[in-house]
Amino acid sequence: MNAKKFLLAGVGVFVYMMITDFIIHGLILKGCYSAPEFQYLWRPAGEMINWLMWVSRLIFSFVFVFIFTKGYEQKGLAEGLRFGLYIALLLTLTRILMNYATQPISFSLAIYWFVLETIQLVIAGLVAAAIYRPAMAEG
Repeated sequence: MNAKKFLLAGVGVFVYMMITDFIIHGLILKGCYSAPEFQYLWRPAGEMINWLMWVSRLIFSFVFVFIFTKGYEQKGLAEGLRFGLYIALLLTLTRILMNYATQPISFSLAIYWFVLETIQLVIAGLVAAAIYRPAMAEG
């Protein structure tokens, strides 16, 4: 494993995930989350433990990149795309199915989560692949 590229990719994925989390959950889905039927699913804004969300995303980003590097085959951006899709199917699809089965969320919110978070993770895979790829040979 290339430690420098690992660290850069981890930071890159972390920054990307934080920005897209804000876009997805703070802008696109904000209206869904403010619906009365969903109010009790989340802590009030003043009670949210924001630093823990940052730590969670930091851990996710570096574990995501770590797993990517362990299976790294130097196949370019397509490898990152596939990796992001596999992670989305493993984490996002199963979590959202479980959430839909156990929480009173609408089917449309479950679909929004799945689609948006799958896109997010596929692009995160592309970010990891773009940063971790070998330098172009000089010649």
